[in-house]
Amino acid sequence: MKQYVIDEIRPQDYEKIKTYLDETFSASGLDGLYWLPLDETLLSEVQKAHRDCAPFVISLELTEDRLAGELLVRTRKRVRCDCIQYANKRQRDWLIETMDAMFDQLGIIT
Repeated sequence: MKQYVIDEIRPQDYEKIKTYLDETFSASGLDGLYWLPLDETLLSEVQKAHRDCAPFVISLELTEDRLAGELLVRTRKRVRCDCIQYANKRQRDWLIETMDAMFDQLGIIT
């Protein structure tokens, strides 16, 4: 699986990140896994055409020492579909910028 990973998170920073994710994004039902909604302006042509599959999300997985953003754009409505694809360049860049901005906002130096 392709991921953007920020590791070596300090225990006090883990708590900040967890609180932020709990308050900001949808929990997946699995401990430490969150759904980050993908901005509609970033959807690929296939994803735009699959309105029944929307919304599209990227998963964030938080463990005690790392935060990983999966570079797979998925739908929460289906397990398999042509619209579930690895992030294109714009989507990948957006994920990296979003995760980096979260760390900046929380005052965590990476």
